[in-house]
Amino acid sequence: MSSVEKSIVELPVDLQEKVRSWLQYDELETTRNEIVQLCLKQDVAELHKRLDDRISFGTSGLRGRMEAGFSRMNALTVKQASQGLAKYVKSQFPDNLTVVVGHDHRHNSELFAQTTVDTFLQLGFKVYRLKQGSNDSLVHTPMVPFTIDTVGASAGVMVTASHNPKMDNGYKVYYANGCQIIPPHDKLIAETILESLEPLQLPLAGSVVDCKEDMTEKYVNAVSSALFEGNKIPDREGPWFVYTPMHGVGFEIFERVSRQVLSLEEGKHYLVVEEQRVPDPEFPTVSFPNPEEKGALDLAMEYGNKSDSIDLIVANDPDADRFSVAVKDATTGTWKQLTGNDIGFLIAFHEWEKYKQSGVPKPFAVLNSTVSSQMLKRMAELEGFHHEDTLTGFKWLGNRARELESQGYYTPFAYEESIGYMFSSVVHDKDGVGAAVVFLQAYSQWRARGQSALDILALGSQRYGCFKEFNGYYVVPDLTVTKKVFDAIRSTEKPFPTKLGSSFEIVKFRDLTTGYQSDTADHVPLLACDPSSQMITCEVVIKEQPASRVRFTIRGSGTEPKLKVYIEARTQSEPTSLALAKFTWDVLRDEWFNPELTGIITPF
Repeated sequence: MSSVEKSIVELPVDLQEKVRSWLQYDELETTRNEIVQLCLKQDVAELHKRLDDRISFGTSGLRGRMEAGFSRMNALTVKQASQGLAKYVKSQFPDNLTVVVGHDHRHNSELFAQTTVDTFLQLGFKVYRLKQGSNDSLVHTPMVPFTIDTVGASAGVMVTASHNPKMDNGYKVYYANGCQIIPPHDKLIAETILESLEPLQLPLAGSVVDCKEDMTEKYVNAVSSALFEGNKIPDREGPWFVYTPMHGVGFEIFERVSRQVLSLEEGKHYLVVEEQRVPDPEFPTVSFPNPEEKGALDLAMEYGNKSDSIDLIVANDPDADRFSVAVKDATTGTWKQLTGNDIGFLIAFHEWEKYKQSGVPKPFAVLNSTVSSQMLKRMAELEGFHHEDTLTGFKWLGNRARELESQGYYTPFAYEESIGYMFSSVVHDKDGVGAAVVFLQAYSQWRARGQSALDILALGSQRYGCFKEFNGYYVVPDLTVTKKVFDAIRSTEKPFPTKLGSSFEIVKFRDLTTGYQSDTADHVPLLACDPSSQMITCEVVIKEQPASRVRFTIRGSGTEPKLKVYIEARTQSEPTSLALAKFTWDVLRDEWFNPELTGIITPF
């Protein structure tokens, strides 16, 4: 008996079969050896973590840490997911077996993408691979939904973990309409995966089309046609903005689009953060590769301070589907990073101003997610255009935009507070490069009129009210605690709690877990419910300030062990709104979350 076999026999009985199953299915030496070493060490606890559960497939596809084991991201779990996805797509589109596959620069992204391609080929698909030659295969995420629309594919896969830590990776799935999958497709695909766990050993019966250059050219042309407003951005003396791709794949496509569409040249019109220019899966200059995180734009700000002519910083996250901005405050000379809601309002304001002058005959509509600011809702009420909010995620925003378009609406823009912006005329998913094109033009037009982005935000506050948020999260060490916290909230009063501490009265209450909404005629929520997730939204008034309003949403994260909190206050002044939002956070912490008792932790 070999030492490996002996180590397996010495494991608890319930683990032996799982280990044997892994070693039977996994063909990659590195991940096989990870499990073997854990067996030799008799690390029972770690083997249970790796092998007891499967990595879950949901509306975001797969996302998790790259390690060996059924609960992790690796070549075997990617192959199993691809088999299930391919069989499901084949059942839905038997006459159109076409799929798009792309990947970013993360560790193992190319391996996972090739595994996906090979699996679809085994099942007879035509694969549009976003690759050109042997070394040119990195694309930003929007290229997958764009290519689906362009070639009429039935599905698409983008291998990326977006802005997650460097040891994570993901498998993002798009449907035939170029949108991320929504129910019931996610559950049906997950069921098909579980029916297809044994790796196929079939000849490659399909075909491959390497199409990166062709699709990139078409994407640039689409951005130019749909998002370029026809006016040359005025030349200024010296570079006037800084760009960073945050060690991701963004620079290649940003440089091409900015040069070909906006006639902006690196060095003349903008500087690139050199330390973050080249795709690097180690993300060496940032502790967390997310432009939203505190300190993520510090290097870009250092570049911005090199010249008095620079007053703007634009950034993409590592897969360039998200977009962030910092502006120099002319009164203080300091940098101010805008929130996702700030940017969302600025782009919506620009799109509305542009629409009023365009002569477009269709009614104007914009969307944002329900955890984003209610400022667009207020703007729509006063300006007379159509606005809706959706559940969190661009899977909902993209699909709803398509529905509105089919109903005759002009729906140019949707956004989510986590710095995601969608331009439906290009893709029905968030696009950080498209956002940069729109924002740079808007910024230049405001500047030509003697206004800044901060001036436009101030104008919005004067017209529609001062909306300020205080968003954060709690880390949940034990995921069962999330449900306990929400169940405790529901149990305080029936059919819903009407008070929050001694200061707040709850005037609207929506629970998308149990399916209750206080302000609908039948108390059924207008948004889709999901009993498997936790999400409550409340609108409250404070007794001492009856004209003020606070709206907050609390939800369990679908991709991280977090309880997320989104708070927004509306008053007539920024200091008051900020103070009220922060006060609400404190009351929620003390009244509903009780971290001392529940064990949840927050950095805020």
